[in-house]
Amino acid sequence: MSSVQPEVLQATAVDANLKSYEEARRTFDWSEVEKAFSWHTTGKVNMAYEAIDRHAEAGLADKIALYYSDANRREAVTFGQMKANSNKFGNVLRKLKVAKGDRVFIFMPRTPELYAALLGTIKIGAIVGPLFEAFMEQAVRDRLEDSEAVAIVTTPALLPRVPVRDLPHLRHVVVVGDSAEVGAEHVDFYKEMEQASEELAIEWMDREDGLILHYTSGSTGKPKGVCHVHNAMIQHYYTGKIVLDLKQDDIYWCTADPGWVTGTSYGIFAPWLNGVANVVRGGRFKPEDWYGTIVDNKVTVWYSAPTSFRMLMSAGDDLVKQFDLSSLRHVLSVGEPLNPEVIRWGLKVYNHRIHDTWWMTETGGQLICNYPSMDIRPGSMGKPIPGTEAAILDDSGNVLPPNRMGNLAIKTPWPSMMRKIWNNPAKYEEYFRMNGWYVSGDSAYMDADGYFWFQGRVDDVINTSGERVGPFEVESKLVEHPAVAEAGVIGKPDPLRGEIIKAFISLRAGFEPSDELKADIAKFVKLGLAAHAAPREIEFKDKLPKTRSGKIMRRVLKAWELGLPTGDLSTIED
Repeated sequence: MSSVQPEVLQATAVDANLKSYEEARRTFDWSEVEKAFSWHTTGKVNMAYEAIDRHAEAGLADKIALYYSDANRREAVTFGQMKANSNKFGNVLRKLKVAKGDRVFIFMPRTPELYAALLGTIKIGAIVGPLFEAFMEQAVRDRLEDSEAVAIVTTPALLPRVPVRDLPHLRHVVVVGDSAEVGAEHVDFYKEMEQASEELAIEWMDREDGLILHYTSGSTGKPKGVCHVHNAMIQHYYTGKIVLDLKQDDIYWCTADPGWVTGTSYGIFAPWLNGVANVVRGGRFKPEDWYGTIVDNKVTVWYSAPTSFRMLMSAGDDLVKQFDLSSLRHVLSVGEPLNPEVIRWGLKVYNHRIHDTWWMTETGGQLICNYPSMDIRPGSMGKPIPGTEAAILDDSGNVLPPNRMGNLAIKTPWPSMMRKIWNNPAKYEEYFRMNGWYVSGDSAYMDADGYFWFQGRVDDVINTSGERVGPFEVESKLVEHPAVAEAGVIGKPDPLRGEIIKAFISLRAGFEPSDELKADIAKFVKLGLAAHAAPREIEFKDKLPKTRSGKIMRRVLKAWELGLPTGDLSTIED
């Protein structure tokens, strides 16, 4: 590891919720956090009740829970209204005979209807599965098929991507749109909501009952369904307090889509468990639009991704000067390592340090973070949240000393830890193969002062613009193209997106390499999976490096691309 003395940005927050990190580490007790919830005394557990109804019934019914806007719509929803709307949708699902433990997926743009549907699903004890609106038919099919979902909530525009006939378990398609666009075989969201009661008998849960199912890509095989439980609310609430530093009068904006775990854990649960107003902006990314959202809503706490900050940085300092961002008091980042130069830029143009946070879909909540009351070392992941223990392990499970790179691991358990991989217990156990530790798959080291430093992925998962993309899923789609014989996919470092997807392709007989063919192949993947899964670079090869068992050697492709040693080639095909 580098022996250069790390750069330090001094802590400036004097009134942070977390006053002293070291004292919190010494005295922390999860049972003290549990006292914040109504179920601590009533024994009645439900995440959605704690996030919405608890506040509505405690004098905050008229407080704004959601500030929503897009190019054509602006709406403010109170905690009382969100309680009523989510109760209505819960009753809609009950009418459809959706029961506790059933899987209900939500496939639609971010609008107030999405949040009412998601919370209503949770209130009746069903497991909710949010999907990116960018997903194409194959991606939707894989997730609904694996989970055996019984219902999906979608829109007329996205409905053609839902292969209903291929999904025998899918009993109900709820369509959010004009009645004229809702077929007789579908459930009309607005019509049913109008008729539904605002009173709902909430399904009280065990803290270990299923809450949410997020599918995340791996380096091999189809996406895996990571299941979290209601107990995760303890960590969402607590990290909302100490990492996001949320206070009652904050206006909070998490820019993540609910299809990504950040968009639920920290775009829905953490702020509302803390009774804080939440901002949602619909539509595509535009720098001036984002700055305008901060100004219009007087956003105080802003949580986004390195890709977004890099794109804002590319838009130039002069653009920032056109907006009064003085409402901001705390800025954070998530999804991939935050470049030190972006942190320095944020300090210059926003007059705020950007606080990097590390966690994963599988961890369910923030685990290694930079806190407002703690010095930041630009490029560092920060330190573990109080109540958890992180370490660097060698491949035998031994804890390594400072400044030795190895496997980043978290001591089990913690409240938001995943409880299963859907239909894949063997994969779940793989994460816990080193007794007593969750092995993240990330490579890192810890310095002498306890700061952790990310070094890369142990596996081949590509992190592009904050989205994790499994190469196998992209390769599988590529070889469906009539011109493609074989395909190997890697992540190539990119200053803006973190990584871009590069595909190496060998063509079928009768096809010749051309720029037109590259464009057609990329479009094919975009339409088949999602825009972020499409390769931005394609290179044609006569032959791809493979093992004798026929597995394409991605590490060799990456070594070729980056000019690195290829390593052991003993298993390569002759």
